[in-house]
Amino acid sequence: MAAAIAYAIPALATQHLQEAGARRCLRLAWALHALLLGWGLLGELPHFGFAPALSITAWLVLTVYVVEQQLYPQLRSRWPLSILGSVAVLLAVVFPGTPLHVNASPWLPLHLALGIASYGLFAAAVVHGALMSHAERQMRQGGDHDSGLPLLTLERLTFRFVGAGFVLLTATLAAGWLFGEQLYGKAWVWNHKSIFSLLSWLAFAVLLFGRKRFGWRGQSAVRVLYIGAIFLLLAYVGSRFVIEVLLERAA
Repeated sequence: MAAAIAYAIPALATQHLQEAGARRCLRLAWALHALLLGWGLLGELPHFGFAPALSITAWLVLTVYVVEQQLYPQLRSRWPLSILGSVAVLLAVVFPGTPLHVNASPWLPLHLALGIASYGLFAAAVVHGALMSHAERQMRQGGDHDSGLPLLTLERLTFRFVGAGFVLLTATLAAGWLFGEQLYGKAWVWNHKSIFSLLSWLAFAVLLFGRKRFGWRGQSAVRVLYIGAIFLLLAYVGSRFVIEVLLERAA
């Protein structure tokens, strides 16, 4: 609750909290969130599921924001990040997931870490893509955009996150393909999780190829980014949500 409240303060008190105070609140929330994640993953009975995955993803996005604040102090995106962090923390409290198997492969944590790290990088790309789209719309309307960064800088950062996330997603899928039996006790299975994962990989591959070969940018590139992110979200978070919430209630 302390982490959720610390996240919510910068969003709810936008008119009464100065930029420096909002940054301090977000950093406090980020630290509390890190303690919460460590408690859940390193405790006596670690749990994992769709909500903890979203919680870790939100924390990674906030980590990116904290680092970027040092490099680009003019960056302003505290309101959406505050809402994202608060909702993700509360979801993980309501849906803590299922216990991890004690007899799982010792390589499984590394495989999960690669996958969640790719989630975080693509989520950061989506946030920057949304800021880029907002800035572009305001510029077309003749106004000044309020993201704090030039449009070209936002575009460059967006594709850097996409490129880094694509590398980690490729490593995650390759590990699942080559070492699936050691990781999960069975070889690669063609289910909706693997299909959506491959669809997201293809979408991001097309986006990076189009960027390099044809110079894709602006709204066209952001739309492909959103499509890939939706596929990736459905791959793990969507499947675990169905198993943990919908099927559990139906049973």
